[in-house]
Amino acid sequence: MTQRVAKGNLAGSSRFALNPFGFVWFVLLFLSSLPIFWFGLASLGKAWSTAEYSHGPLIPLISLYLFLRELRRAPTPAQLVTDRWHGIALIAFAMLIAALGNMMQVADIVTYALILWVGGVVLTVFGWQRGKTHWAPVLHLVFMLPLPQILYWKLTILLQWISSEVGVWFVALAGVPVFLEGNVIDLGVYKLQVAEACSGLRYLFPILSFSYLISILYRGPFWHKAVLLLSAAPITILMNSVRIGVIGVLVDKYGIEQAEGFLHFFEGWVIFLICVFILFVMAVSLQRMTPDPKSLAETIDLDFEGFGSIFSRIFGVRPSSAMVTATLLTAVVSLAWLYVPRPERIIVDREPFVLFPRTIEGWNGLTSQLDPAVEAVLGADDYVDATYQSGAEDTYVNLFVAYYRDQTAGSGIHSPEICLPVGGWEIFSLEPYKIDLPTTPYGQFEVNRAVIQKGVSMQLVYYWFEQRGQRISNDIVAKISVLRDSIVTGRADGALVRYVTPISPAETSEDADARLQRFMSDSLQRLPRFVPL
Repeated sequence: MTQRVAKGNLAGSSRFALNPFGFVWFVLLFLSSLPIFWFGLASLGKAWSTAEYSHGPLIPLISLYLFLRELRRAPTPAQLVTDRWHGIALIAFAMLIAALGNMMQVADIVTYALILWVGGVVLTVFGWQRGKTHWAPVLHLVFMLPLPQILYWKLTILLQWISSEVGVWFVALAGVPVFLEGNVIDLGVYKLQVAEACSGLRYLFPILSFSYLISILYRGPFWHKAVLLLSAAPITILMNSVRIGVIGVLVDKYGIEQAEGFLHFFEGWVIFLICVFILFVMAVSLQRMTPDPKSLAETIDLDFEGFGSIFSRIFGVRPSSAMVTATLLTAVVSLAWLYVPRPERIIVDREPFVLFPRTIEGWNGLTSQLDPAVEAVLGADDYVDATYQSGAEDTYVNLFVAYYRDQTAGSGIHSPEICLPVGGWEIFSLEPYKIDLPTTPYGQFEVNRAVIQKGVSMQLVYYWFEQRGQRISNDIVAKISVLRDSIVTGRADGALVRYVTPISPAETSEDADARLQRFMSDSLQRLPRFVPL
């Protein structure tokens, strides 16, 4: 009897009165948002074509499912709603953020503003008291967005390190002799590099989205839901490490081809499905801890009954002064973006690095080209990679400078912390370090000083971010300065500057410091021609 009453209430909640006037304003509201958000939407399309974010197109559909599921269990909105203006305020804030993102030409800011705008629309349509209960579907949209590049690379470093360490442990557990240098797994005959694609990010993002969905659909206590949500990252990292371990064992037994091609792709999909399976097993196991355990079908609420009639409520949206205001506000900002002159990006004149001198005050240099795959990841508009030797010095100094015309587009500069482990180098120490070069245009400034090690070999590294006349050692501060200057001065160019020299067994790190700074005093006098101040 109780079940029949419940269904009757649900059926009653799906009734609506057709309201063409309200529906037209609702459509106009969404259409008016396209110009201001188009830059972000186009960026999303590009991101979704990559392996890490290929799950992106599914996220809006899943959010729609969650939203319809909530509507099915809730009564129709009240006839008189008086608290819609919270939505107008959120829409206004979202439009401001979107405008700033467009002015800076940073698509990530525009896409996050889009989610705020969607939340504002929900609050405008339903009012604050009812609309705030629909936070879960709106928040789920975050999983369709790519991570900001600076967070992406820092997360990549962390996951590569964890996956490498745990993967090597699994290989050793299988009785295979193995040694780890940086993120290079040394199996003796073969060496495997745990590259960006092996960090586990391409599994982590969809699994996080899936665990979020499961935690919402799960029928059980709140702490059960929290466990399911928070377990996604550890499960993904662990299983990705198992994958790397399995590849290592297969390579040791059957050859390097086991780490490439279809098998590598297949192993990845197997790990993804295993992660999903583990989440389902955890949901069932948590249910068995309750006084009244349910079956898997009852544990995860996947009922789609009545969704058609619920979705048709969109044709009965009631018009309101708040919706008209939201539409006009969105349209005004979008049209302003279309017709108001946009800030021009200033491209400064500079000389290409092909003209960078190969002889500098007795130092003779030899340039080299990066591997095409490395160049693609670097994403620089121009770079120089030159090794200099002087008869007055015991060993060489390597100079690497990567220049970007516009750091708000594409991947932009990322820290050498990401690149150093690639060749098997481990960071022994890394700290800020002040140097004073009075004979150069730069004077006194701060660099990052790193000592890296591979086996018994050690190297000293200086690097910093040359940003439109500023030398910045922190990559986050460098990114913030780009966003600021892109609006204030119209410039978004910059470069990564890196100097490297070996630390021989017969010398101290202070000797290497002195050698680097001697060469920097000579070479930095030429740099402003290629990286304008």
